[in-house]
Amino acid sequence: MKFRIDTFTLLLLGAIVLASFLPVTGQAAEALGTAGTIAVALLFFFHGAALSRQQIIDGATHWRLHILITALTFVFFPLAVLPVNELNTIAPEWMPKDLGLGFLYLGVLPSAVSSSIAYTAMARGNVPAAICSAAASNVFGMMLTPFLLLLLVSTSGAGEFSVAEALKDIVLQLLLPFAVGHALRPWLGGYLSRNESLMARYDQCVIWIIVYSAFSHSVVSGLWQNLPVQAIVLAILICFGLLGLFMLIARLMVRKLGFSLEDEAAVVFCGSKKSLASGLPMAKVLFSGHPGFGMIVLPIMCYNQIQVIVGAILAQKYREKIQQAKSAPAHASENGCQNR
Repeated sequence: MKFRIDTFTLLLLGAIVLASFLPVTGQAAEALGTAGTIAVALLFFFHGAALSRQQIIDGATHWRLHILITALTFVFFPLAVLPVNELNTIAPEWMPKDLGLGFLYLGVLPSAVSSSIAYTAMARGNVPAAICSAAASNVFGMMLTPFLLLLLVSTSGAGEFSVAEALKDIVLQLLLPFAVGHALRPWLGGYLSRNESLMARYDQCVIWIIVYSAFSHSVVSGLWQNLPVQAIVLAILICFGLLGLFMLIARLMVRKLGFSLEDEAAVVFCGSKKSLASGLPMAKVLFSGHPGFGMIVLPIMCYNQIQVIVGAILAQKYREKIQQAKSAPAHASENGCQNR
C-alpha cells in the first residue's frame, strides 16, 4: 500500500513554512488571534447545533471514558516525562536543565480543546464525549497544572493563576456557544446534517488558523536562534516518542475496556494532546522573568506542531475506519436480503 499525504496535511505543512518565513506579527497577530477565538466559538456553536440531546447526554455521562482521558493527561503523562528530565544530569549539552524543566511542564498541561475536538469531529468519533473531556481537562488543568508541576520539581515563586479568568474563558468561548447552538438545533440541525462536508472543511480551517498563529508565535519569539541544534533535534525526537507512546497506550486501553471505535478516536485525540493555548499563558505566569523561558516552552511548541500534523493524518484514517464499520452492517443486511 502506497503512503499518500492528503491535501489537508500539505496545507498544514504549508502553514508551518509560511509562518517560518512570513510570521504574523503586531496588530495582524492580534487580529488573527481574535479571529481564531471567534472561529473556535463558532466551531462549538455548530457542534452544539448538530448534536441531538441524546448524543450530548450519552457523551456527558460516559464516565469511564472521561476517567481514562483524565488519567492519561494528568497521571500517566507526568510520570512518562520524569525520565526525560533526568537526561540533563547525564547529557547536559543535549538536555539543558531548562529544557528538562520544559518537558516536566509539558507533562502536566491539560488537553488541547479545539484541536482535540476538531480532530475527533474529522474522524467522525464521539464528539460529545470529546467536548466534555477536553473542556473538563482545561477547567481542572488551571488548578492541577501548577500543583503537579510543583510536585514534580522544587520550584519557588511559581506565582498564582487566575482560575476565575480561565473558567470565564471556558464558559464564554466553549460552553456558551455550544449551548446556544444546541438551543437553535431545531432551525439549524437539518441544514448541518445535509452539509457535513462543509462542516468538515470548517473544522480544517480552524485547525489551520491555530497552527499558523501558534507557529508564528514561536518564530517571532526567536526561540530557534537561542538553542543548540542538538537540543532542538533531541526535543523533536522525544516529542514524537511521547505522542506515539500515548496514542498507542490510549488505543490499547480503549480496546481492553471494550469501547467503540468512535470512543477510541475521542480518547486517542483528547488523551494524547497538550494545550499550547493554555500552556503559553500559564508559562508566562509560572516562569515570569526566568532566563531560560525559551527552552522551557520549546517542548510544548514542538509537541504542538507534531500533534497537529500526526493528528491530521490519523483523523483521516479513523474516519475511513468508522465509515467502513458503519457501512459494513448495511452491506451485510443487503446481502442477507438477497440470499433469502
